[in-house]
Formats: sequence, C-alpha cells, structure tokens
Amino acid sequence: MTQTNSADDNVGVDASDHNSHSHSDKDLPLLVLGAIGVVYGDIGTSPIYAFRQAMTVRPGAAETSTEILGLLSLIVWALTLTVAVKYVFFVTRADNNGEGGTLSLMALARKTFTNPPIWITVLGVLGAAMFFGDAIITPAISVLSAVEGVQLVQPGMARWVVPITLVIILGVFFVQRFGTAKVSIIFGPITAVWFLVLGFSGLVHIIDYPAVLWAINPLLGLEFIYTHYAIAFVVFGAIFLAVTGAEALYVDLGHFGRKPIVMAWFGLVFPCLLLNYFGQGAFVLEVGVHNVESPFFEMQPDWALLPFVGLATMATIIASQAVISGTFSLAQQAIALNMLPRMQVLHTSETQSGQVYMPQINTMLLIGVLILVVAFGSSEALSNAYGIAVSGVMMVTLALLVVVMWRNWKWHPAAVIAFGLVFAVVDGAFFTANAAKLFQGGWVPAAVAAVVALVMWSWMVGRHRLAEKTRRDEVPLEFLVENLAKKQPTLVPGTAVFLTSDIEGAPTALLHSLKHYKVLHEQNVILTVRTSASPRVADDEKVTIDAYNELFSRVVVTFGYMETPNIPTALALGRKLGWKFDIMSTSFFLSRRSLKPGPKPGNPLRFWQDRLFTRLARNASDATEYFHIPTGRVVEIGTQVVL
Repeated sequence: MTQTNSADDNVGVDASDHNSHSHSDKDLPLLVLGAIGVVYGDIGTSPIYAFRQAMTVRPGAAETSTEILGLLSLIVWALTLTVAVKYVFFVTRADNNGEGGTLSLMALARKTFTNPPIWITVLGVLGAAMFFGDAIITPAISVLSAVEGVQLVQPGMARWVVPITLVIILGVFFVQRFGTAKVSIIFGPITAVWFLVLGFSGLVHIIDYPAVLWAINPLLGLEFIYTHYAIAFVVFGAIFLAVTGAEALYVDLGHFGRKPIVMAWFGLVFPCLLLNYFGQGAFVLEVGVHNVESPFFEMQPDWALLPFVGLATMATIIASQAVISGTFSLAQQAIALNMLPRMQVLHTSETQSGQVYMPQINTMLLIGVLILVVAFGSSEALSNAYGIAVSGVMMVTLALLVVVMWRNWKWHPAAVIAFGLVFAVVDGAFFTANAAKLFQGGWVPAAVAAVVALVMWSWMVGRHRLAEKTRRDEVPLEFLVENLAKKQPTLVPGTAVFLTSDIEGAPTALLHSLKHYKVLHEQNVILTVRTSASPRVADDEKVTIDAYNELFSRVVVTFGYMETPNIPTALALGRKLGWKFDIMSTSFFLSRRSLKPGPKPGNPLRFWQDRLFTRLARNASDATEYFHIPTGRVVEIGTQVVL
C-alpha cells in the first residue's frame, strides 16, 4: 500500500483586492530598455525562421512574386492584429493590480463572481499547462535556428550544430541558479542592438526592391488564402511563428508596467520587425525564390555574416532566458494558488522579489529541451512542434479576456461578442493550423501540457477531498475553546502557534498536543495563511487578529500570490496591532499527515488520482521551509489519513 507524508496545507484563496506597486516615470527609459530585452526577446528571434518556414511549408506555395507578397501580407497583418491590437491595446489593460499572465487573468475573472464557475479555473489550468509546453520548445528552436547560421559561414560545421546548441543550452540552464539580476543588465542593450540590426538589414533590401511594400495591402493576403485554400491552414501554422512570444507582453506586465511595454513595441520592436520581414521578401523577390534557402542569413553581406550569427545566438539565449524566468514565475503563482504542490523557491535578488529560481522546474525544463534538440536535430523539423501550445494559450487568454470585458469593464454585450468573434476567428485559425501538425511533432508540447494539466487538476482535487475528509473528523474550534476556558489544563509559559487551513475546525496539531502532552500554552494562536486573488497585499492589510479569550486568538495572514510567504515576518507586523510577538518564546505546531490511498472498487479514476496525489504530496517541499519558519521553533505532530 502506498504511503506518504504530507505537512498540513495552510493556504486558502481570498478574493479581496489590494493596491499594487507602480513604476515611476523617472525610471521609464530604463524600463523601456528592460522591456525590449526581456519582453520582446522571444518574438524578436522569430524572423530567423518564420518567413523561411512560410515559403517552404509546401512545394509551390511561393513560386511567384504575388505569392511572396501574399505571404508577407499575412505576416504583417498577423503581427498587427494579434500583437499590436489584441495584446498591446486590449490584453495588457486587463492587469490584476499591475500583474499579468494566464493565472493573473484567471484570478481577475474569478473576482467578478460570488461563486466562480469551475470552467474559469479549468481555463486557468489549461493556459498554465500549455505555457509549460511552450517553455520546452522555445529555447530549443531559438538557439538551434541561430546556431544553424554557422553552416553558411562554413558548410563543414553542419555536423557541429547540434553539439554547439547543446553546450549553449546547458550553459543557459546552469547559470539560472545565480539569478538574472546581473546578466539582465545587458539584455536590454543587446536586444536593442539586435532590433536595430534587424531593421537596418531589412531596410537595405527594401531600398533595392521597394515594390515589396505592396505587401502592406491585406487583400494580397486574402487573395493568397483564396487561391491556396488547400494549404491555407499549413501556411497559417508557419505564419504563426511570427507572433510567438506575444504572450510575453502579458506575462511580464508586472515587471515593467504597461507604458514601457507599449512604448518599446511601437517605438522600436514593431517597426524593426516589419522592416526585416519586408527586407527578407525583397531579397527573395530580387534573387529568385529557388535560389534562397535561409533568407534571414543569406541576405546579409559576407563580411557581416559571422558577427551576425554571433549576435543572433546572443539574442536567442536572451529569448530562452525570458521564457525560463517566466516559467519560474508561473510555477510560483500556481503554488501560491494551490494549483501545484509546494516546491523549493530561491530568491536570486535582494531588491526584485519577482526574480526567483526553482531547481526542480529548471532541471525538468533542461532535460526536456536537450531531448528535443537531439530528437529533432534542426529548427525546421522542430517548427512542426512549435505553435500548438502557444496558440492554445492565446485562445485561453481570449476566453478569459472576454469575461473581464463583460463583467469587469462593463462593455456592452454586443461589443464583447463582436470582439470575441473577430479574434476567435484569428486565434481559431492559428490553433487549427497548429493542431494539424499534431502528428508531425506537435504532440510534444501537447503531451507536456496534458501531463502538467493532469498534475495540477489531481493536486487541486486531492486537496479538496483531503480538506473535506479532515473537516468531517475535526472538532469545531469555538466548541473546543469554550470547553478549555471552563476547564483549563496545566498551563506552560510561552506562545503556541497552530497552523491550519480550516478557519472553523480545531487544528489537528492542537487536538493531538492536548491528547498526548495534556498541557496548554499561556497564549495560543490559531493561524491560517491565505493567498489573495491580488498579486500583493499591503503590510497594513496582511494580518488580522481576533481574540477568543485570554488563552486563544485567531490570526489570519494574507499574502498576494506573487509574494513569498514568510510567516515570522508577517507575524511581526502584528505588533502594530498590539500583539507582543517574540519568535524566541514561540513554538509552531504543524500537522504532518501520512496519506494512504484507500480501496476504490469500481472507480479506477479515483484509484490512480489518489495515488498521484499522494506521490505529489510526498515530493512537496516541507511546510517549515516554504513558510520560512525557523526549524528550531517547529513541532510536527503526525496523523494518518486514508483517502
């Protein structure tokens, strides 16, 4: 029989709202530069492979100048509609007290309901899971596509592309433990130089072939779809590569704020991307489509090719860094919202709370990325696996955004429906196109997303069942407090803090302490830790204290889902409320549950789900470490629970 130990879960979700941090205008130039490096690193590497794939998805898809212009038109308008309109104008406005991302949007949508419907949580789980699926693809395809440029410099280097890529990726993941604070200082300038080089190299060829600018006409893109309807979805799958990375606009919203992200997009990123795509099209039209294999690299002069490959490699490393950091942040949010088991979270910056390193996530990502590089071997092959997860996240974002527009922003239903339908067509076309590549490699991120979603859902369901079972067995707290006030056991000096997630029931640790020790401390605190639906909670709103009597007090500590839960620091805030808290005279009592899956005859779903939950609970980080409680002040009392 499987058995595991799990500390008592002490985190709930509070839907209250609080003010968040804001960025000063005096820091605007630095924030814009930082946004260029972190937010746009991923989408900035798309020109390396997006237009190339659009031309080569099917023989005959780009035989004439009209077809080249049609493909360019589709890329231009994909960038305009998906990134500039949907994300920059609308999605970035749906901030949850300054924070963005799928889970922030889910929390924002849930706030509008007294009893949030389950489908909103399901969408949040799916969106987060698909982001993890995308996270193992982005470093692999980005670094591979850049390193492949060495083949043009020296054809004999082709066999070294994969080994070089593996070494670079190993280095990228190895330095994560040191944090990105120091390295990120150069991210912005390097990426800014990258975008300027992209724009200049494209402009040179546009000047040589200005007729390429006709591609700005959306009718050329529609004509291409009409005349190539048989392969339209395949082409959409390649065109979509140009907008991958758009989700970073929203995920990194809290790091920089909306204004720097918008200014960086329209001031540098968007113009340079358009210039480069137009330049690639002009180069292909000038030399002939049959004479070009990789327009991005081939349109560079011979003398600039080697440094250009080096710059591209640095840009892809930065793009990889951005998605890895985003995965750490997303996992931290999921843990705080009780959607994943506790894992070790290490802070790598003394000033930036959002900069975290998660060893378990880092290792899993590294293994996945290395396997993908070896298995696929080229960015062209890997492009078939790219897109299905990202396009899925975009559809989830659209669905949650529509809820926010309707219930938060109070848009007229007709306007909400019109907006939703327009972008449902766009996002649906991209998702369908990428889903068509499911058996050509798209199954990889889909499988990763399915596993992550299964883990998240099993964890949430398991916690709910465990809480229900525990609640049935617990004694009402008020009943116990009244009885102990009437008939006091022996009192010992000091303060005892009993952690519990159930605000009404008596903590299991308290009951077992009375049963075995038959004593009670002079001060007893029933402590519940909650996670707010807001990213951060102000210090003066973190702690609430209610006294039952001279012996017992109820303390509720609320952390934002972007904050690191530190119980001793939070309890020290209680001094402002008149509570004399001294860590050296305080003992923390935690329940450590030993979980045993019970027999589930005729219910195989419950059978494996309970076993998965117990396995996850076994591997969860210790509550003492997670809540930053001094180990010398902790007493753990074990109980056994049959699920």
